Amino acid sequence: MTKIKSIENLIQSLVLGCSLLTAPLTLAQEKPTQETKAPQSKLIQFHLAVLKKGPKWPAAQTPETQKILHQHLVNTLALLDSGQAVAAGPFGGESDLAGIFILRASSAEEGRTWVDADAAVKAGLFTAEMHPWWSEDIFKKANSPRKWNTVYLGFLRKGPNRKDGDGDTPQVQELQKAHLANINRLAETRKLILAGPFGDDGDLRGIFVFRVASLEEAQALCDTDPMIKIGRLVVELHPWQVPEGILP
Repeated sequence: MTKIKSIENLIQSLVLGCSLLTAPLTLAQEKPTQETKAPQSKLIQFHLAVLKKGPKWPAAQTPETQKILHQHLVNTLALLDSGQAVAAGPFGGESDLAGIFILRASSAEEGRTWVDADAAVKAGLFTAEMHPWWSEDIFKKANSPRKWNTVYLGFLRKGPNRKDGDGDTPQVQELQKAHLANINRLAETRKLILAGPFGDDGDLRGIFVFRVASLEEAQALCDTDPMIKIGRLVVELHPWQVPEGILP
């Protein structure tokens, strides 16, 4: 029994076997609360499923798990082709995070139904954590023939220097303005290609997606953010495989 490949390599091999901002970003990487008021009018709500390795995730490949992951890939492509998913793909690296679906669902319940129907979720290889998420609707159909590209997705989380209720203080208000200005600056470089806040009041606050040469370059760009500099936000970066053409 060989040790299982990382998720992105396995899905890339399955792809071979089955042949899967234009404008500056002017939004906060914070939930729309008193601190950020409401999402900008250009933003719409999507439902984002964070896929994590589940209780049945194997330590080594088997024909059965390969079959289930192939079914997962077929389902992912079907969701993308139908428009139910606007973006989807696996994460690289060795963390417990497997990938994400960004769903154009009318409700969290509808999005959950689509995710729960996935073969890998039903088999317990993956578990899904659902979140409302706000973004400009910049997603397009994947190119044909289908090709996967690597971008770098950063989850922005609550940092150690964040305090409940401090969003209305003048200091944080000024930091928020500087945070937004930095988002616009990064967007104008065409390296930050997607950003948006989560719509629930949890640990996850928002997402950055970078098209750059390396994770280290993405980290260096994140480190310019005023909220990250002071530890009010922290970023967790992952290589993310997405079909070419979906993102600007």
